[in-house]
Amino acid sequence: MQSQNLKCKISSFELWFLVFSFQLLVILGLYGCSVLEYFQPERPPYDEQLSECYRRTKLKESSSADVLAAIHIPEYELLSQSKSVVASSGQKKKGHKIWFNMVAFDENELTAKRKYLFIVDDRPNILEDPKKELSFDCEMVLESEVLEKPYANENARRIAILNQVLANVRRDIDEVGQDNKMLDVGGMLINQALETVLVKLDSSPALATRLNEPAGVDFSHINLGRGKIQMLVENDIVKVKMRLGSLVKKF
Repeated sequence: MQSQNLKCKISSFELWFLVFSFQLLVILGLYGCSVLEYFQPERPPYDEQLSECYRRTKLKESSSADVLAAIHIPEYELLSQSKSVVASSGQKKKGHKIWFNMVAFDENELTAKRKYLFIVDDRPNILEDPKKELSFDCEMVLESEVLEKPYANENARRIAILNQVLANVRRDIDEVGQDNKMLDVGGMLINQALETVLVKLDSSPALATRLNEPAGVDFSHINLGRGKIQMLVENDIVKVKMRLGSLVKKF
């Protein structure tokens, strides 16, 4: 009896293996190298390295020399510069993953005034649901006009500050993105996400009260699905954290 059961188990395993092998061959025939790439381990630079580059830049303190030493990884990234903005960008997974660290400087003080970290990964997972995730962090020194302007209430003030964040993102990427497709694509995705948030806040201004809460504000992006955003204002510095796709659960 035990011998018969063993034979049945072996036969079931052999059948499963044959079916799996056939499916794998079909997938390889349809998708080729993209499947093999799916099974490869992540290559450097890792997200934590990029985050560390971002953290090393200090607003109102870091000079242009400090920033170049902090954000640029020459063996993996392309450097783009203008008179007041520097960006280090890269891509891997055959262009399905792109990122950049970007810093804008105060033209008078010559120190960092705004900094950004953007990472998007939309690699198609053949054997699972597609992996789509986007992370965006920024810190910036706000102009006195934005902070001191009279607003109807605190919600209106927060919405105005987030609008200023979007305006600064657009301006800084325009400075260095014309000849860099990665920066251009990243700017477009950030713009789409922030505009989606602002549309939601304009229709429900009371949601702005949640921007500084740990859970942030939920929103939905047309391509990347669910998103969350948090915004903190401390003195004259605003900090924004935004996550979309599979990163939301780690927010």
